[in-house]
Amino acid sequence: MQPFSYAKVTSEEVAIAIVEQEKTAVFIAGGTDLLGLMKDGVQTANVLIDINSLPLANIEFQPQGIRIGAISRMSDVAFHPQIQECYPVISQALLQSASPQLRNMATVGGNLLQRVRCGYFRDPVFPCNKRTPGIGCSAITGNNRMHSIFGASEHCIAVHPSDLAVALTALDAVICIQGIETSRRISIDDFYLLPGETPAKETLLQPEELIVAIEVPDFAYKSHYLKVRDRAAYEFALVSVAVALDIEQDTIKSARIAFGGVAPKPWRAREAEEFLKGKESNEDIFTAAAATAVKEAKPQTHNQFKIELVKRALVRALSVVTEGEQGSRGAGEQGSRGAGEQGSRGQGRGVIIN
Repeated sequence: MQPFSYAKVTSEEVAIAIVEQEKTAVFIAGGTDLLGLMKDGVQTANVLIDINSLPLANIEFQPQGIRIGAISRMSDVAFHPQIQECYPVISQALLQSASPQLRNMATVGGNLLQRVRCGYFRDPVFPCNKRTPGIGCSAITGNNRMHSIFGASEHCIAVHPSDLAVALTALDAVICIQGIETSRRISIDDFYLLPGETPAKETLLQPEELIVAIEVPDFAYKSHYLKVRDRAAYEFALVSVAVALDIEQDTIKSARIAFGGVAPKPWRAREAEEFLKGKESNEDIFTAAAATAVKEAKPQTHNQFKIELVKRALVRALSVVTEGEQGSRGAGEQGSRGAGEQGSRGQGRGVIIN
C-alpha cells in the first residue's frame, strides 16, 4: 500500500481547498471501499482528507421531501423511523447492503460513490479500461456472470454495485454537490454515466467537488426494494429492483422502476413505467410490463439468465407493493440495532423467485 498523509478538517471550504491544491488528495469518511482499493493497488492517494467532522450527518424532513446529509451512516438512515414509514424502499435497500458492521461505518455519500465490484477491475493483474484506458476489458471474454445486460459498451461491461443508488433512482433523488466557488444539484439519473468510450469516468463529480447531501422529493407512493443474490446476506445483487407506485382504487396512476445489478448505473425502466400508467394492478399487467422492461437487454456470454430474473423480480416487487406488504417490516424484520442482526426472511427475500 502506497504511503499517504492524513488531514482532518472541520469545514467544507478547507476540505475542498486541500483537494484542489493536492491533485492526488481524496476525501474519506467511512473508508469501507476506498481503503480496500488502496490496499489492492487499484487506487492511489497521497493525501486522505477526513471529512467526518463536517456538519453533514443530519437527516431532515422538509415540506418538499427529505434531505440526507452525505456522511450520515447507512445504519442511521436505514433505522430512521420516518424513513422506514415514508420511504421504505430506502430502508430496505440499505438493510440489504453489506453487513451490520459495515453499515455502522459506511456513509450514504460514500455508498453512492463506491467503485464497481468487477473482479477484473479489482485485480491489477488483469487488463481493465477503468484502471488504464485503452488496455482492454477482460470481462468481455472472461467470466461475466455478474455483469451488465443493459447500457454496456465494448470498453466496459461492469455493473454499479450500490443498492441505495437503485432505490434513490426510482425516487428521482437529487445529489447536492459543493465545489470551490459553486454548488450544484444533479438528478441521480444524470449523475451516473454510462461507460461509452470513457469507462474510467463514472459520474459527473469533479475531483475537487464534495457530495454534501441527497434530497428525495415528497410523494405518496408505495415503494419496495427486492434484491436477488447468490446468498441471503453480505452479497452483491445478481438483479435488484426498486419500485414506487401511485395507486388509486387498483389503478396505477404512475410508476417508477429502477434495476440494479444489470447495468453500469442504476437502470431506469421508463418504458415499463409508461406501460403501467393507467393500468389495473394485476399479475397479467405486471408480466407484460416486465416483458417491456427487458426488450433492449443485451446479455453477455454467461448472464443470459438475468433477463428472466429481471422479469420475475419486477413482477414480484410490483405484487408486494400492490398487496400492501411494503413498509419497515419488509426491510428485513430486523432485530435490535444494538445486536446488529436482521431476520433471515428479510435478508433473503427474493433469493428464489418462482
